[in-house]
Amino acid sequence: MRGRLAAVLTVVVAASGCAGAVDGTAVSAPTSSPAATTSVSAAPPPSSVPPTTTTATPAQPVIAPAGNPAGRAAVPPEARAEDTSKPSRVIGNGTAASCTSQAVVAAVAQGGVITFSCGPDPVTITLAATAKIRNATGPKIVLDGGGKVTLSGAGKRRILYLNTCDEAQGHTTSHCQDQDHPLLTLQNLTFADGNSTGDAVEGGGGGAVFVRGGRVKVVNSRFVRNRCDPNGPDLGGAALRVLSQSKGLPVYLVSSTFDGGACANGGAASSIGVSWVVLNSVLSNNSAIGRGANPARAGTPGGGSGGAIYTDGNKFTVRLAGTIIENNHANEGGGAIFFVSNDRTGTMAIESSTLRRNPSDGFETRGLKGIFFIGATAPAITASTVQ
Repeated sequence: MRGRLAAVLTVVVAASGCAGAVDGTAVSAPTSSPAATTSVSAAPPPSSVPPTTTTATPAQPVIAPAGNPAGRAAVPPEARAEDTSKPSRVIGNGTAASCTSQAVVAAVAQGGVITFSCGPDPVTITLAATAKIRNATGPKIVLDGGGKVTLSGAGKRRILYLNTCDEAQGHTTSHCQDQDHPLLTLQNLTFADGNSTGDAVEGGGGGAVFVRGGRVKVVNSRFVRNRCDPNGPDLGGAALRVLSQSKGLPVYLVSSTFDGGACANGGAASSIGVSWVVLNSVLSNNSAIGRGANPARAGTPGGGSGGAIYTDGNKFTVRLAGTIIENNHANEGGGAIFFVSNDRTGTMAIESSTLRRNPSDGFETRGLKGIFFIGATAPAITASTVQ
């Protein structure tokens, strides 16, 4: 929050600083693609296998639905899953071996509505390169795994990248920081073992997915074991880092699970000046592992706030409904949520949700376990447990 924490220490308990084809045709690897690996892991492929042809492999079946099945929050039409009955392109030709890293990267670059045909069983596709969205390929881009596809960064790389201000991905307007496209939807997918450590573009963060500009929503998806840089006062988002959403409209996280992420700040999600609506979701076992808060205390690298969610900026909102945030941890402030509206215009609402066992080792707002909050008024909490 860039230097404002010292002015608000009176509100904390204890403070220590603040290859595809168009028109529905298959996108797949050549028939000479190498044999599949056996699991999601950080281990490199055999030396005889070119990294650009890493293939999908059978994975363990999904046992439970993503998100909070008991959540009853209403989901507005704009936050629901997109229709993929007529995809622009399909990754794979019906077998796991045809669903390759190369095919995913190529399909994402071409954009449109993207689905998978990888056979009847769940598969993991280990990416050999980050899939990057080209800004002129929308306006709508949908990536739908059908509940059976895991995209893995193998603990080595970010999985997906969208940045309307990155010239390498094409400028499509004169005001890249506030444009209404691409409209990205991630649905029925798992993002596992993404890692953006060392990637300093736009300040870093976004271990699994980085988004700047346009709009993004996540529906019925999982983010597990993702990572980003362990230090830094303001970077974050082991699963998801979002900046500059069009017209200040919110990011939607719907019926999704964020588990086991770790980053300097925001073990699940992180943003600056961006609003969030989190519906019927679960955020658990995530950690803000930095030390020194923001601004960084003397002699520290900074970070450690927002075990699950880290939000900073001026006017923005956070709304949780039908959501569980539990067993997250922050070395500094906000074991569950860190919320700082620098100009005191931001608001938070917690509805029919449960926040529990989210320790903050450094500081949190009095009376709000696991939350550090600076905004327009106290958070509006209804039919919820915060303990």
